Amino acid sequence: MSDLIRTFSERGDLAHLALFLWASAASAAFALTLRELSAATKRFDEFVRELALFNRRVRRKQDSLD
Repeated sequence: MSDLIRTFSERGDLAHLALFLWASAASAAFALTLRELSAATKRFDEFVRELALFNRRVRRKQDSLD
């Protein structure tokens, strides 16, 4: 890694290195956020399915009592 930094510094491309590091960090943060959003969506979907199942069971029980 130090060879890469030395090469960039000798050529005067430190701004490009900084931009690359920033873009890499931003992309990693976006990927992590997207993964967490996907997991949250899955948990919410499971919750809605369980709620629908509960409502069906309650309706069946009420219908059988009537």
